[in-house]
Amino acid sequence: MTGNHEQHQQQNAGQESAKHRRDKSVQRRRVLIGGGTAAVIGGLAVAGLASADPLSTQQSTPEAATPGTASASATATTTVCTLNAEVTEGPYSLDGALVRKDIREDKEGVEVQYTFTVVDTGNDCAPLAEALVEIWHCDSLGEYSGFVGGNGHKEEDNGTFLRGGQLTDENGQCSITSIWPGHYVSRAVHVHMRVHTDVTLTDDSYTGGEVIHTGQLFFDQDINTEIQAISPYSDNTTSETLLENDSIYDDGGASSGLLTLTALGSTVSDGYTATLTVGVDSTG
Repeated sequence: MTGNHEQHQQQNAGQESAKHRRDKSVQRRRVLIGGGTAAVIGGLAVAGLASADPLSTQQSTPEAATPGTASASATATTTVCTLNAEVTEGPYSLDGALVRKDIREDKEGVEVQYTFTVVDTGNDCAPLAEALVEIWHCDSLGEYSGFVGGNGHKEEDNGTFLRGGQLTDENGQCSITSIWPGHYVSRAVHVHMRVHTDVTLTDDSYTGGEVIHTGQLFFDQDINTEIQAISPYSDNTTSETLLENDSIYDDGGASSGLLTLTALGSTVSDGYTATLTVGVDSTG
């Protein structure tokens, strides 16, 4: 159950019917955990829906993270496939995301350079090429494009900032640059994600295709606390929910969408890389 802020937006969904995608029911798909130094998600387990029936039980010992330079999320060097629950996409999705590498537009904040690797558990965890990885999240004030005002702030709303996606290459990889999200009432800091297959590209967007994964991504709480305390995030005075109290994140580490972070510089304001291996089942 999401908090008051998301419930408020869901009540307005009828007014946004032309562009607001309906929430999906929870589905279950196979996910990959591990692979090099990448944290992994193929779906998110909501509280009470833990991973089940692992296809492999070999898993490496998590490496300790250096405070301020990397997240405390586990890393793994072996491949483990498990069955996880997915998460409904929430009330802030819009159809027709722009296909672009940099989704920041004019939004200020701590830079995050995402690298996603999509693998197909329905094909022996082989890299999945030409999959569209789409992400969207709020700005430093906790406002989503297309829904500005939901967190109590007035700003220009063009319906596109901090939204977009990229196609994966032959190695199943793509990169997207954005900012660290802000926070809003009732939810820990997070990013929404969808993976599409069989899309047709237009000049700057896409048509058609099928959504084969819907999930959410999360950030190390210690690093996030530092970032939310600096400008422009400190201008957001709404209450923040800690990761441990989030209604979606279930403390499952990488399998719950916790990103692996690597610092780009000596301070948090220098930004981070965020890596993730996304396991999907293209066979449904």
